[in-house]
Amino acid sequence: MVDVEKNDMCTPATPAKATAADREPVFRFPAPADLEKSDPKATVADHEPVFRFPAPADVEKDDSKATVADHEPVFRFPAPADLEKSDLTTPAPPAKAIVADHEKVIDGYSSKEASSNGPESPGMIDLEAQPTEPRRKRFAHFRYVMFTVYRRLFTVVFLANLAVFLYVMISDRQILALVDATAVNLVACGLARHPMMVNAIYRAVCSIPRSAPLCAKAAHYGGVHSGCGTASLVWYIGFVAVVSQLYWTHSPISTVTDATFSAAPVAVAYVILVLLFVMVVVAYPSFRRRMHDYFELTHRYTSWLILALFVALVMIFAHEMSKAKQQSMGYFLVTLPAFWLLIAAIVAIAHPWVLLRKVPVRAEPLSGHAVRLSFDFTPINFAKGIQVSKHPLRDWHSFAGFPDPIPADENPSEKNQTGKKPFVKGHGHKRSWSIVVSKAGDWTADTIREPPTHLWKRGSLMRGVGYGLRVFDRIIIVTTGSGIGPCLGFLGDKNRPLIKVIWQTRNPLQTYGQGVLDLVHKMGPDPIIFDTSRDGRVDMLPIVRQQVKEFRAEAVFVISNPKMTQDIVYEFESQGIPAYGPIFDS
Repeated sequence: MVDVEKNDMCTPATPAKATAADREPVFRFPAPADLEKSDPKATVADHEPVFRFPAPADVEKDDSKATVADHEPVFRFPAPADLEKSDLTTPAPPAKAIVADHEKVIDGYSSKEASSNGPESPGMIDLEAQPTEPRRKRFAHFRYVMFTVYRRLFTVVFLANLAVFLYVMISDRQILALVDATAVNLVACGLARHPMMVNAIYRAVCSIPRSAPLCAKAAHYGGVHSGCGTASLVWYIGFVAVVSQLYWTHSPISTVTDATFSAAPVAVAYVILVLLFVMVVVAYPSFRRRMHDYFELTHRYTSWLILALFVALVMIFAHEMSKAKQQSMGYFLVTLPAFWLLIAAIVAIAHPWVLLRKVPVRAEPLSGHAVRLSFDFTPINFAKGIQVSKHPLRDWHSFAGFPDPIPADENPSEKNQTGKKPFVKGHGHKRSWSIVVSKAGDWTADTIREPPTHLWKRGSLMRGVGYGLRVFDRIIIVTTGSGIGPCLGFLGDKNRPLIKVIWQTRNPLQTYGQGVLDLVHKMGPDPIIFDTSRDGRVDMLPIVRQQVKEFRAEAVFVISNPKMTQDIVYEFESQGIPAYGPIFDS
């Protein structure tokens, strides 16, 4: 192909010996070496590949005994022996089936496979193209890999706390200021994970102009959670240090009397300090990734224990401080900000558990690798998910939900057995909605093997990262495996953007069933689906690059494994194209 661009002249090749093929004019594309050498004695076989077309005489003759080779066009590649003899580098044959025609991308779904006729072919994705290195923003690796929005939020929260902490410790070291600051950060840490607060964060962040730095970056709210949690440890260390100094030096805790601290508040304070250290250590990203179940249980029960001990500490502290100041304990508590902040923390933690319910589930096994679970206890809105568990005191798992479509043979005006209309008004979907559970661990494997009839749920439905994509008009969705489940949540938004889906998975029809594939095709026109069991694992980055240009996408949304998600998000963010994906902080 390169030769044609350099020389638009086709050079006829004259074979050394006359053969049966002499009746056919042979045309070849000269290689650069040919143009320089111009060897008139070169044979056809010396410079393969060869394209031959039958001469008119052959066509008129119509020899019934002619073989297929007599009337081809011929496209042949040299044998290994020929390659060793020839200096000419011959291009390798095209890769096995890339992904399919956009009208049908898997067997049995009304489409045909892509041919290998070149990048200009309709419905064709050119995996052989070697794009030039894109122009990236300055300090792109630092901005989008090392210093992400999550880390920026953590840094701002932590450094602000650290500055105030240093001021308090250097100026007067008032013990009440240390108690109140610790309580403020603990409350902020808890509220940052509350479902209603998360929904409010998404609503607020996604309402600002698209050009704003944090537009659609609401998923990074975890930076505030971890920043406040770490800052609370710093404040608490300062509190314990001051209390320990007053206790060991027998210093008075008030200017009114000579009263000192007893051993009780000091002992409780040190127990809380140890537990706070444990929480920070198990929350470290590498520990969370390796032992997520242990992290979840430790984080939950340790936080409950810290809260209970903090209540005890505040009461003991209030009792001794009120006596030292010669005030009533009730008056001291009412005027202590930490007391009210403690109440707010208790409400924030308890509220989701007050909404704990055991709800019925309708299971639809899709394959030995996946199961579809449907709920109808409440309607679902766009980009919301649910936390479910088989036992409320054990591990919980979050899944994004998507609405069930109305079958063509059902009447939306009919009511179900409970007297409620099973359809959501104005959205063209049922009241029921589903999640897709794919095998990814012990819990999911057990759920697929023995589908449940009931599951526990807590709190309200919570918005996810996909909610931020509604601020755009045209988006590319890139996903692998069961990541298609959260992407189907876009079906719940009647004003959703125009979507192009690129999905790579193993045996999509056998694994997820025709119903899920139908939903994928409803998300947007011409989805691209790669069957890894047939085509192997494909490098999706070149494909996404091409589709962003052809589809004129304004943003890219990725749900895949951590490495692929981070690679694709960085690829486009570094070029100034908005890209989003889960940050694996929940």
